[in-house]
Amino acid sequence: MTCYLFGAGCYPEQIPMPDVTDLVIAVDGGLTVCHRLGLSPQLAVGDFDSLGRRPNEGEVVALPVHKDDTDMAVALEEGVKRGATRFVLLGGDGGRPDHTYANYLLLARAAARGHTAYMVGQTYASAVLCGSSLTIPRGGEGTLSLFAIGGEASGVTLDGVEYPLRDATLSPLDPLGVSNRIVGESARVSVRQGKVLLLWEMGEKFVFPS
Repeated sequence: MTCYLFGAGCYPEQIPMPDVTDLVIAVDGGLTVCHRLGLSPQLAVGDFDSLGRRPNEGEVVALPVHKDDTDMAVALEEGVKRGATRFVLLGGDGGRPDHTYANYLLLARAAARGHTAYMVGQTYASAVLCGSSLTIPRGGEGTLSLFAIGGEASGVTLDGVEYPLRDATLSPLDPLGVSNRIVGESARVSVRQGKVLLLWEMGEKFVFPS
């Protein structure tokens, strides 16, 4: 099952919409976005400081302002509890850089569990690979960046780009993978061990990688 998490950050011009079988969770101020899109989320999660009120419709998980996890982190865990294995984080970047980075870590957490998670921003999408492969469709100018996250990543191979890699080892302290470019219809990225954060230009709309 796919879970869509609607946050209060920036959105692309064409917002990817859930199917009727998908789980929709509004994360604090993301409830306003859901209403604007005509969506009725099954669950609302947050301390609701950005929303400015406690929702009175549907199931609500109200959190204290002073807590260890972010609203998005709790919302993702609620999705896991309900059986989701693929996640689409919307409105998760474009505001505070600390929250954006925290959401990158949530992508890494999902990947470590064997789940699939994407964060869709205003012009870029992101995901984390953990001992797996991904084919990324070209969007816009085809910009693609990748970085080791949480430690070294080895066996990193990158095809279909201006600067390919073969069985490389990336350090989390080295920005070697910044600003590559997809030269064909798509690029293929694989990592044998460790985790790699991918960020790629979407173009006009988000297309799920394969």
